[in-house]
Amino acid sequence: MDDLNEESTVEPGGQPNIQHMLQQAQRMQEQFMSLQRELAQAEVEGTAGGGLVSATVNGQNEVTKIVIDPAAIDPADPSDTAETVADLVLAAIHNAVEEAQKLAQEKMGPLTEGLGGLGGGLGLPGM
Repeated sequence: MDDLNEESTVEPGGQPNIQHMLQQAQRMQEQFMSLQRELAQAEVEGTAGGGLVSATVNGQNEVTKIVIDPAAIDPADPSDTAETVADLVLAAIHNAVEEAQKLAQEKMGPLTEGLGGLGGGLGLPGM
């Protein structure tokens, strides 16, 4: 983001340098789009039950994979096992979504900091 401040956004005499501001906005938009593509391709994993269940979520918070360890299933008590596994699946998904949100904040943080006070109202991840 340092390169965005290489020129002044105010011309001598206090007039805003509109051309520079437009170029700066264009660069920020390009960086934002690049980060969005990168996040969409990223995958993070969340687990529950000490690793008995894992969920994989992409950067758009879409669940792409669920893995249930056979050790999570008690054939002697299918009803209780079904309820327990369902709870573990939900917990793993929540964990994975939290990890995806952390990743988005890490990636977008430097860009959204460059927006100053504007970031909060833009609906950007991590805002």
